[in-house]
Amino acid sequence: MSSSTFRAGALCGLLSGLLISLPALVEAFTGETSATSVPFALSPAFALPLLAALHLRQAPAAGRLGEIGHAVNLVGLGLFGGAAFAANLVLFYFDDALIEETLTGPTIPALIGSATVFAVGCALFGAAMVRARILPRVPSWGYATVLPLFAFLTSLPDSLLTIALHVLVGVILMWLSAALWRTATGEPAKAAESPVGSGRHA
Repeated sequence: MSSSTFRAGALCGLLSGLLISLPALVEAFTGETSATSVPFALSPAFALPLLAALHLRQAPAAGRLGEIGHAVNLVGLGLFGGAAFAANLVLFYFDDALIEETLTGPTIPALIGSATVFAVGCALFGAAMVRARILPRVPSWGYATVLPLFAFLTSLPDSLLTIALHVLVGVILMWLSAALWRTATGEPAKAAESPVGSGRHA
């Protein structure tokens, strides 16, 4: 696989992490705003190339678990990303009464199902990264444990916990992106054992 594929995935992953972590840090002081909702809505889209590149990087060592985890994570990220886009760029501008009126019928079960598929996919793919030992251990474990929690807790009202989760998810994505970039430049991925940057409504 060409190094350009890994570089593109790493750059997209870095951007995805920044779009989660930086707005969350801003919201710690300003609260939720329309300006911070936009990057949250866009972040999942940039995580897709990262996920694909990570899978290609470790596929030979990850085996069947990696293939299954990648497939489930890819579907879950698409579903969860769509929900995040709607929540941050549509529902954000509705008042509480209209939101309650809108989220009826199958909408809530569908949203919960999306978060569940995403959480299961992250846990499986993260476990594959841990087992493959191609990428750094700390963010691999973080991907397997923190992102599934993030899938369900991100819908809670803003608090220090949700802000910390967004920042942490951003750090995990950027850490994995740094490891992938080192792969593209010929350095061992495990050399990236320290984060290069600082991860909400994603």
